[in-house]
Amino acid sequence: MKTKIFTFLLSILSMYCFAQPMGGGSPNWMPDGNSFTSLDKYSIVKTELPSLAKSVMFDLDKLIPRDEANPRAISSYSLSKDMKQVLLKINTTTLYHKTTGEVWVYNPADGKIKQMGKGLRANGLMYPKFSPDGSQVAYVYQDNSNQKVVYNLYVEDLKTGKIRQLTFDTRDRSINGTFDWVYSEELFCTDGFRWSADGTRIAYWNVDASKVRNYLMLNTTDSIYPFTVSVEYPVAGEDPSPAKIGVVDLATAKTKWIDIEGDPSQNYLTKMEWSSANELIIQQLNRKQNVSKLWLSNTVSGKSKVLWSDSDKAWVDIEATWNTNDNAGWNWIDGGKAFVWASEKDGWRHLYRIGMDGKEKIITTGDFDVIKIYLIDEADNLLYFAATPENATQRYLFCTKLDGSEAPHRVTPSDFTGTNDYMLSPNGKWARHSFSSHLYMPAAEWINLPAHTPVDPAKGIVANLKEDPNGKQVSFFKITTDDGITLDGWIAKPKDFDPAKKYPVFFYVYGEPWGCTVFDNARIGRTGQFGGNIADMGYLYVSVDCRGSQAPRGREWRKSVYRQIGRLNIRDMAMGAKEVLKWNFCDTSRVAVHGWSGGGSSTLNLMFQYPDIFKTGIAVAAVGNQLAYDNAYQERYMGIPAETKDDFIAGSPYTYAKNLKGNLLYIHGTGDDNVHYSNAEKLINELIRYNKPFQMMAYPMRSHGIYEGEGTTKHLTTTCKKFLLENCPPGGR
Repeated sequence: MKTKIFTFLLSILSMYCFAQPMGGGSPNWMPDGNSFTSLDKYSIVKTELPSLAKSVMFDLDKLIPRDEANPRAISSYSLSKDMKQVLLKINTTTLYHKTTGEVWVYNPADGKIKQMGKGLRANGLMYPKFSPDGSQVAYVYQDNSNQKVVYNLYVEDLKTGKIRQLTFDTRDRSINGTFDWVYSEELFCTDGFRWSADGTRIAYWNVDASKVRNYLMLNTTDSIYPFTVSVEYPVAGEDPSPAKIGVVDLATAKTKWIDIEGDPSQNYLTKMEWSSANELIIQQLNRKQNVSKLWLSNTVSGKSKVLWSDSDKAWVDIEATWNTNDNAGWNWIDGGKAFVWASEKDGWRHLYRIGMDGKEKIITTGDFDVIKIYLIDEADNLLYFAATPENATQRYLFCTKLDGSEAPHRVTPSDFTGTNDYMLSPNGKWARHSFSSHLYMPAAEWINLPAHTPVDPAKGIVANLKEDPNGKQVSFFKITTDDGITLDGWIAKPKDFDPAKKYPVFFYVYGEPWGCTVFDNARIGRTGQFGGNIADMGYLYVSVDCRGSQAPRGREWRKSVYRQIGRLNIRDMAMGAKEVLKWNFCDTSRVAVHGWSGGGSSTLNLMFQYPDIFKTGIAVAAVGNQLAYDNAYQERYMGIPAETKDDFIAGSPYTYAKNLKGNLLYIHGTGDDNVHYSNAEKLINELIRYNKPFQMMAYPMRSHGIYEGEGTTKHLTTTCKKFLLENCPPGGR
């Protein structure tokens, strides 16, 4: 459900005006931390710090063969360990979380650029990686011939060009080295293999997606005769795809399978790395996702033992869901004798040192959540992270001693009240600092650490910060509901706001554990979904957070929604709205609400469960029936349907459709592989059953984001805006 959750917010954040433009996207740091590389069309450019002097490291413009028929473009790149070769991903495309494309390698030593995978489908290669010594490239090949899809591992010798197949599955939906839909969508698992340090073996995931029923979407637009589009998709109540981990020897192509206790179809294997020459460390999450075990697995014998475990009465968040959005890597310290790991066992998300003997020691302490790990600086005994102890709507850089010997302290200066983000260099001396606030235009700068001073003061944020001309229309507030729950919120008022008049109130909601809507960020109150500045259209644009959101307010805040999605979070938002509507300038006869994905679900539930408060609703791509959403997401927050089915039904919007009183516009893409169109039809049938008039807009074969196809975005904006203006008229009265 995370995909496209804040689709319309992308337009809010798209007009960044940086104080010091970087270009080429995020930096790829060089090992010494004093320079980084980035992509500039067909060149890889190296930038030195602190001078910011640029030089071309690899000029590929005339090397990559391309013409009008095949205009190859570099999607991304990676460098060999010795920085002497570059691996290029060309013309990649992503469909249902599977990113495929061409792979090329350039070696300046011989001036040659070589395409990988000769004899295989050119654009079917995935997750290519250099071997540690740079002599080979391993990749996953997607074979979609013979009316089936199979994923196998291959390795290619860069000197001889010899290609060797390492796994040999032939059964449809057998996956080696990558993952199925739900692993990718909900557990952030995409790249599913790891080279050993000596380059002789590869550890990899094997996922048997054939055990999961295909979900069939009906394509009625791309052919005279409709046809089905299938994706492996386990709905709540269905077993996950069985997964296992093996280690393949490159010399023999023989795999040694790792033996981990537990039924593979009742557990997830969410993270894996090499911990030593003959040992893997693996995170296993049970199906309910409330017990996490770290296993040490011997790659020779295949035997495993538990190193450390964590549990929660609700669920355990894996690191990828809050920190990295990626299951790769492990936060090793002390030369591999220990690592940094997160737990909420004391009521807050804190970081711990876990030794390879299983002993733990807390590093961060205090009544706050660690939001993100930025850097583990062992040389200086420092750990940099994001936190916001005093205001959950903001974010700042904090630092503490890696050994836990002192209390954390804030590094971000007091000048930067709002949301601050960082990309730190490996040596801890430099960082890219981005600042965003409702009062200012977004800005960024290069800074020195730990002083947090700009590399070039004349080009720093303070010297170039510009006020957002609409920023003063926005203000933040706290309200306490009848249930005694204090909620954060923001409101955007029209430029010509007159407190003596009453204005319509338009609520933006999300309300599920995957996000929050109340944060001190730029361009709050504007959204491309309705054509821009909603407040200046004549509305009070409001958002109120709720329990169960991702806000950094502690474990109890986030996990109180367990088995109560669709009820507790909905009540919080409704009771929050009730308090807002007590303000004298709010017109309680003109109250609208909108949201997308989980926010669409919340919109429906608010319209159906609290029809006397919300008069108009616009819901997009909503989960109308929780039992129809994927197992990994829905079971994490709601339990297993065999045990908690009543909770699923009690939280599903279709259960309350009979209560609709107001004006409802429902929007869904028929090609949505995330929240399937069946959710819409389940809801529609209930509305029909109870004779509830509503408006509907279906976008043929559009995905969860509803952006594909000429004119789609403009039409969506026009449709939403027209419905809002007609059913919740703007302006003060």
